[in-house]
Amino acid sequence: MVQAEVTKTGSESALSTIRKFSRKVQGAGLVKTVRGGRYFARLASKTVKKKRALKLIKRKAEYQRLLREGKVVEPVRHNAREHSSPRSPAPSMPPIAH
Repeated sequence: MVQAEVTKTGSESALSTIRKFSRKVQGAGLVKTVRGGRYFARLASKTVKKKRALKLIKRKAEYQRLLREGKVVEPVRHNAREHSSPRSPAPSMPPIAH
């Protein structure tokens, strides 16, 4: 861990010491480092990944079984283009000479 240390000289005011400390912290990149780690999320362990994958496989198999038995109806997926109004093609016009 990087630390920023500032000592107060004889006639220096408290405000200027604080300013000096702020500059030192900015120069060391401490604020950037701390802000960068603000939303850090730990990676999942191998065990957790395997359990999650097994649960997903089990859920998919159960869904497929229910689908085959007719207990679940597969949702209809529509293409975005099917819902949009049909456009007439733009009329072909000769290029404009400049």
